[in-house]
Amino acid sequence: MRNAFQEELDSIHQTIVKMGVIVEESISAATRALLEPNLEIAERVIKDDDEIDDMQHELDARTMMIIARQAPVAGDLRNLVTSLRISADLERMGDMAHHIAKLARMRFPNCAVPEELRELIQDMDRVAISIIQKTAKSIETQNTTLALQLERDDDEMDKLLRKLFSILVDKNWKHDIETAIDMTLLGRYYERFADHAVSVGRRVYYIVHGEYNS
Repeated sequence: MRNAFQEELDSIHQTIVKMGVIVEESISAATRALLEPNLEIAERVIKDDDEIDDMQHELDARTMMIIARQAPVAGDLRNLVTSLRISADLERMGDMAHHIAKLARMRFPNCAVPEELRELIQDMDRVAISIIQKTAKSIETQNTTLALQLERDDDEMDKLLRKLFSILVDKNWKHDIETAIDMTLLGRYYERFADHAVSVGRRVYYIVHGEYNS
């Protein structure tokens, strides 16, 4: 029975790892759809978000069934309950990629990002991809060193967001209010993506150590 239970735990773990991989693909593709711009890629990201949502719902159901049937305690229970929260964070990260893709679709065939902001958005995408790669790896390996690095990466994303906002409020901003709103929302999508990754990192630390890092 213990072997069967362990197989169920491993299956939950692998599903979460797979979610992380899909989220990584989605955020990268969403930025491509935004900057190229590319409607086909945007539509694919939007469709993939449904898959992420379905994975989370299915994982939640499986996890609750395991808890009800096996009545796990100690580390096993901590692992399962925390996995529910990690999957919810990954689902929200997928939502951020979905929002970026929807912005690309809404402004197509035009590019939603003004030329002078392209490099900054590319930097935000670079940080986001690094973050999700570390997030996925920390989940897969339960590497708490990687998990704790996510807070530092989040600081870098916050700096980029502040830089974006400073450009939007500068008196030399030459674009209309609609574009400013688009860019404000876009910056928030990347920033929230990073915030959810930090939450995952803290939960990975909790799985390993049984307490949250202070």
